[in-house]
Amino acid sequence: MQEEKQLSPRQVLDTMLERDTFTRWLGLKIDEINSGYCKLHYSIREDMLNGFDSVHGGILFSAADSALAFACNSHGRITVALDVSITFTRPAKKGETLTVEAKEIHLGNKTGVYDIRTTNEAGELVALFKGTAYRTSKMIK
Repeated sequence: MQEEKQLSPRQVLDTMLERDTFTRWLGLKIDEINSGYCKLHYSIREDMLNGFDSVHGGILFSAADSALAFACNSHGRITVALDVSITFTRPAKKGETLTVEAKEIHLGNKTGVYDIRTTNEAGELVALFKGTAYRTSKMIK
């Protein structure tokens, strides 16, 4: 019986992105992917704004959630969000480029904990997202 080869973080990301139309719609661009880590960026478009002309909180949440998904699945096991929270710290406007960085701060057999920070072009914190993820026993193929 031949042992299955585990996918690299880049191969896992490519597999995930094949069917991820939401990430494409958001315009997320992946800058870096490693085990337990993802860095991406995106530009705020007019259709991402709320009634006060700043980026909608749902956009910030979704981009951070995507970074969480890429970071926590990078080990090759199917992993899903178990509990997440977000704190919005400052507004961002149309045309700004935001960077989202997800870092693994704990990896256990069944759960992982992640710190995801969204910053603007000046390096100022726009949103702080914390995610706890559940690691299934199924491998990504």
